[in-house]
Amino acid sequence: MPTIAFISPKGGVGKTTAALLLASQLARGAQVCVIDADPNRPIANWAKDAALPETLSIMADVDEDTILDRIEDAAASAPFVIVDLEGTAAKIVLLAVSQADLVIIPMQGSQLDAEQASRAIRVLKQHERMTGRAVPYGVLLSRTSPIIRTRTMGHIQDGLTEASVPLFDTQLNEREAFRAIFSFRQTLDALDPGDVPNLDKAIANAEQFAVEVIERLRGARTVAAGRDYTAPAREGRTA
Repeated sequence: MPTIAFISPKGGVGKTTAALLLASQLARGAQVCVIDADPNRPIANWAKDAALPETLSIMADVDEDTILDRIEDAAASAPFVIVDLEGTAAKIVLLAVSQADLVIIPMQGSQLDAEQASRAIRVLKQHERMTGRAVPYGVLLSRTSPIIRTRTMGHIQDGLTEASVPLFDTQLNEREAFRAIFSFRQTLDALDPGDVPNLDKAIANAEQFAVEVIERLRGARTVAAGRDYTAPAREGRTA
């Protein structure tokens, strides 16, 4: 039962949007529980008026004293658990990371964001030193242009690659539909194409992200277990 944690020491990078997009896409085929551990409770507030699919549940009654119990409870009822966290210094972040099968660090294409993402990576490295367990992670470039790749973006990507920082191949583009899920209190698939331009492209982008997350989870399990979890999937069986 994979647990996926989203962390970022910087606001405005699309962390909560990415977490909700992933949850909504995974919920098309499996039960998903989102633990909203951001003190501002953005996902829980969204869910108050949203028409949630039966496969998607939100848990917001959580703090550093209860986070481990909440993750355990969620994992007992849903194949996928997604934890949306604020910052990196709080104890609740370290506790959630200790249970994660994958950590996603969203960032925009700026040097400031790259420096802040490095802070999040240092937290993961400190956790590894303390526990002896390396948590798989990836940096997700968000709010990027679907049309052009700026020199700044190219410079940052090259720098992260040279530093051996794992980057998601998929980038979450700047899309009106990704803002609309909060404005209209809908999942991406439930939005009206008449209200939101290029909705099909936004859905395709979110689907591509979800597929890559699944691939990374399978890869992490392969390394951890020392055997190929992707083979059963290729043969039409569940991993």
